[in-house]
Amino acid sequence: MGDLFPVTKGMARGYDQNQVDMFFAQSREAYEGGMPAETFSSEQIRTAAFDLVRGGYTVPQVDSALNRLEMAFIQRDRSAFVAEHGENAWFDKVAEDATTLYPRLLRPAGERFRHPEGNAQGYSVVEVDALLDRLSAFFDDRDQITERDLRLATFKVTRGEKAYNEAQVDAYLGRAIQVLMAVS
Repeated sequence: MGDLFPVTKGMARGYDQNQVDMFFAQSREAYEGGMPAETFSSEQIRTAAFDLVRGGYTVPQVDSALNRLEMAFIQRDRSAFVAEHGENAWFDKVAEDATTLYPRLLRPAGERFRHPEGNAQGYSVVEVDALLDRLSAFFDDRDQITERDLRLATFKVTRGEKAYNEAQVDAYLGRAIQVLMAVS
């Protein structure tokens, strides 16, 4: 393949072409072959990671394609679920998934996630809490937020009690993105 996306030039790094090509070939096979979500899921697409190398594919273009691919998988899974169980059952399932997000939203600011151990770095508590406040307001019909807002969120890096554990925040936001995409 090797020509799916633009390639970085000079000393710039991008995603390893072979890894990206293989991943997109597998995802195409999964999508066209109708593999169930248990075999190849939108979550695998959202959490896909590739090595950064010189002469790799440009990151923004690959990330954008991954976002579209994830949406295609969610829409396919939604169509299959609705065909088998009905649209009301789909919305019940999405509502159930959304309720798993609530407990953390109800925690006091500064206590929503673990803090990094020792002097390890993490995401700014203030910035993460502000985003979670927006997500909470969305669920209360007081604000608009999209999966794109969550996906593109960046946080300052800090340490100690002023930081949240990055892996925990990333996992939580991944679930929130999945819920928002399921209803769009």
